[in-house]
Amino acid sequence: MQLVCLDLEGVLVPEIWIEFAERTGIPELRRTTRDEPDYDKLMSYRLGILRQHKLGLLDIQKVISDMGPMAGAKDFLDDLREQFQVIILSDTFYEFAMPMMRQLGMPTLFCHKLEADAQGFLVNYHLRMPNQKKEAVQRFKEINFKVIAAGDSYNDTAMLSEAHAGILFHPPENVIREFPQFPVTMNYAELRNEIDKASARI
Repeated sequence: MQLVCLDLEGVLVPEIWIEFAERTGIPELRRTTRDEPDYDKLMSYRLGILRQHKLGLLDIQKVISDMGPMAGAKDFLDDLREQFQVIILSDTFYEFAMPMMRQLGMPTLFCHKLEADAQGFLVNYHLRMPNQKKEAVQRFKEINFKVIAAGDSYNDTAMLSEAHAGILFHPPENVIREFPQFPVTMNYAELRNEIDKASARI
């Protein structure tokens, strides 16, 4: 039995925080782990900015629902699910991702959770577990799945390394240089071709 694990942001949907910053006109929300490697500090900073701008969870979900998946993502995913079991492994949050999951046909998503107060403002976040992408692939292997994984950035490389076959999708140049062991794909046709090649090989 084979299983395909896909990252979400940068593979099927835009980078949510960066796109959200653009759509709300709040440049401070473009800050990522490249600017602040301490994820706890980064999330505390983001939650503070959202409260400062009086953006509650419903406001955020409305903006995200207007974003939509990347062009061609739903067709790619629908076609892939005809042939493979597919699970999306993401470091985003259910409350952010669900508007776009509906547009993608509600694929299975493993990610994290946000906590809102009575007024709807986000006050905390809860990681399902540390390094959950790699850990999930390990568990799938333990129950005898052959795993093909695809992602676009550093936080996907542990998952790609753990899988029986790992594939980069539209990655930045520094990731291509540092992880030459993974084939590089730049569009959905190339990604599907690499998934099919991996399926035949593993």
